[in-house]
Amino acid sequence: MSMVELERQGAIGIVRLNRPERLNAMSTGLVLELHQVLAQANADTDITVIVLCGAGRAFCAGDDLKEFDQQSADAAAIRTHIEGIQQITRDLMLSSKVVVGAIHGYAVGGGFEWLLNCDMVVAADDLVAFFPEMQWGQFVTGGVTYLLPQAIGHQHAMELFVLGERQSAADLKARGLVNWVVPTDQMMAKALDVAGTVAEKSAHSVGELKRLLTRDPPADLESAMRREQAITIETFARAEAAERVKAFTDRDD
Repeated sequence: MSMVELERQGAIGIVRLNRPERLNAMSTGLVLELHQVLAQANADTDITVIVLCGAGRAFCAGDDLKEFDQQSADAAAIRTHIEGIQQITRDLMLSSKVVVGAIHGYAVGGGFEWLLNCDMVVAADDLVAFFPEMQWGQFVTGGVTYLLPQAIGHQHAMELFVLGERQSAADLKARGLVNWVVPTDQMMAKALDVAGTVAEKSAHSVGELKRLLTRDPPADLESAMRREQAITIETFARAEAAERVKAFTDRDD
């Protein structure tokens, strides 16, 4: 049985962690399969938006501690494991496709990192997220030492990293780290609704926006405006823009 599944619903690619007996913990095999499935989804031109979720009672419980001895056997093993986890961050954030997280149950350590790597997040009301790494003498990955302070500020990021306190869906919503909180049984329907709305937008324009925000963010206002100008000139000249504007104006006539 695959530890990661890809299901297509029109332009939506549903990427599902499928190791429920271990709460989708990050085994070496799961991380490798997730990279392969995300690469497949990112390369599929018929998929314009990705929904990331987990089967069973949790999204992802973080590192599989039963594999810790194997993952930490020597410097090469540690490097391989961490590079695998961080490759998932690249697959999610450096993709041109919007990634909507449908996150429920536990999102712990690396699972919390992958939540933060999503572009939008629908959280189930049973979500529990926290960073246990400082307690375990480990360290965070997934680019979150860059992402989290930007999102909530240095002091709040330090609170989450160092104290490792459990955060509910409501806590994360209040901090601006998830977009929607819904009952668990409504989570996938809401995520698919959001993904469907994204899929109706211009995949090219949305892709350019994501690249600007995540791959090479502007350093200051002037550089932002220069980049915006270049992209806007390019998108205005595309046939798609004319077609979409005409469809909109014809509808209003």
